[in-house]
Order: sequence, then structure tokens, then C-alpha cells
Amino acid sequence: MLAARGYQVTGVDVDPAVVDTINAGGIHIVEPDLLAFVRASVQSGRLRAATQPVAADLFILCVPTPFIDGPSGPEPDLRYVVDATRAIADQVRPGNRIILESTSPVGTTEQVRSVLQESGVDVSQVHIAHCPERVLPGRIMTELLDNDRVVGGLTPEATREVAAFYRSFVRGAVLETDARTAELCKLTENSFRDVNIAFANELSMIADREGIDVSTLIRLANRHPRVNILQPG
Repeated sequence: MLAARGYQVTGVDVDPAVVDTINAGGIHIVEPDLLAFVRASVQSGRLRAATQPVAADLFILCVPTPFIDGPSGPEPDLRYVVDATRAIADQVRPGNRIILESTSPVGTTEQVRSVLQESGVDVSQVHIAHCPERVLPGRIMTELLDNDRVVGGLTPEATREVAAFYRSFVRGAVLETDARTAELCKLTENSFRDVNIAFANELSMIADREGIDVSTLIRLANRHPRVNILQPG
């Protein structure tokens, strides 16, 4: 998406097969319209892939944050965020913008700053912010443009700098806040969706046990002005 809008982009992945696929103008995942964007961007020379970060004006960290078993139950595994941050540290220069897009617990953006500082980066000279993804698989190329985005910097200046970047290609609103609020906002969005999907699925099982058509039940309940139950699935 960025390459199509004139940015010079280097995508970094630890899997050489992914890098080779992208540099050949292909894709390794299924997503409508993505192949055409990648092929055109590689052919234009605005997109390339590598296994190591390169110098840039702006770095976007988008890596997995899976759950692992901790001493008191499941907890997020932030080692990929830490590893990616360490990987870019040698390339970070004053004035750079560093964006964490991964869904992360509150305080992770501050951890990115700490890792950079430990790696010798003068963090007072860079702009660090969190801007979580808001996309639905199957509609990513559309929603990257049209959905509103939340940008939360570790400083007001970081918020402004990173928000300006997103406004260069996002057609939705770019909403400014602080990093901790942005982190919790993403977790709140996911939790709200999870609770509502779970409710619809539980309702489906109750209706099935009672011999009730759940689609009819939900359609009738949704005629209430303050009820909007999702479809189970």
C-alpha cells in the first residue's frame, strides 16, 4: 500500500522463503488484491524484501504477540517485539519514526523505547508511537485505507509526527492520543468483539437445545432499539 503511494519500502522477514517470494513479485498468504499491489510495487522498484533491516526514515514493527503459559496463566510473549526492536537499533538515526503496530499489552511501546536505549540509541532524538492495525482478513487492502486509526506516541511530538505519516495514505480519521491509551484501545476493541461473538455462539447453543431457530430469535431481539446481537459462527 505504501509503495503504491510512492514510498520506498523494504519489508523484512526472518524467513528467506518469504523474502524470495516477495522479491519475485509473489505473495505467501491469501489476501484479495494483495498480489497485484506486490507485483506492481516490486516491478516499479519501490518494494523489496530482505532478511535484515536497512536504514530508513521510518520503521514499522508488526510481529506476532502470541500467548505462552506463564506462572499465573497465559501471558503475551513479547520476545518477537524485543527481537525486532534490537534488529533495527543499528539502523536508527535521529529524527526517525518508530511505530509498533502489533497488538500489545499496555506498556509495550515503552519497552520498545527501553530496548532501543539499551542498544545505544539516543531515544530523545526519535519519535516512538503505537498505531494498532484495524483490518479484517479478506478486506485488508480496503480497510488499510478506509478505517480510522488511533496513534499514540510516547511524547506529543511523536504522536504528531507519526499521525502525519498515517494521514499521508489513510482516508479514515487519524485519531491522536498517548501510547498507553492506544495500546488499551486495541485490547478493548478485541475484547468487545470477542465477548459479542461468544455471546452469539452461546445463544446459538441454548436455542439449539430448546428447539428454537437462532436466526429468528436474533432477528426478533434485534428489533429492540438498544440490542444488536451478532450472527453466531
